[in-house]
Amino acid sequence: MSALWQFVTDPTNDFIGHTIAYLQICGLSIIIAMVIGIAIGVGVSRSNVLAFVAVNVSGLLRAIPVIAFLIAALPYLGVGFKPTVVALIILGIPPILLNTYTGIRGIDHAIIDAARGMGMTLWQIITRIQAPLVLPIIAAGVRTSAIQIIGTATLAAFIGAGGYGEYIIDGLNRLNNTALLAGAIPVAILAILVEAFMSWLQGKITPKGLRVEVETAK
Repeated sequence: MSALWQFVTDPTNDFIGHTIAYLQICGLSIIIAMVIGIAIGVGVSRSNVLAFVAVNVSGLLRAIPVIAFLIAALPYLGVGFKPTVVALIILGIPPILLNTYTGIRGIDHAIIDAARGMGMTLWQIITRIQAPLVLPIIAAGVRTSAIQIIGTATLAAFIGAGGYGEYIIDGLNRLNNTALLAGAIPVAILAILVEAFMSWLQGKITPKGLRVEVETAK
């Protein structure tokens, strides 16, 4: 542990700089994937054809290895931050899109009809009924997407985007366990923190009635 601490605190290794770069890559990718995934999921929820196309196309893009996409994008997007973020956004969209679509389509139409019968406006139905029911499902998709992005962002180092992947590649090339740990441990910690936070947030935004129902089922 002393060797790892010395490595991290050594200014020549620029641990803070790589940490900032990694957080920027992951944070921006998660936010944009969330916005696009939710927007598309809501947009295609009223059409089975559009939903089929959107879900399958996003799934197909997800099947492409990130490293292969990064290499293919080099002639068009260059190296560094931009192609990395684009690749991670493509990776992160499918879970969010699928959960958004599934959550909206899973709402019982009888509930919506009952709300209309009570005189609720469209905005009231969206904010008071649909959103509370769908948000926990969307949060689960964001949770999956975020963990995937955090775990994959180490590949950014292959095209000069920086981050913890620099240490991992350097450690593999030089068989340096200290450098490997300096890259792997922070990624693991970040993934665990995001997982814990998203799990807590998902529980908080789940309506009390649904929480009671889940606890009763257990």
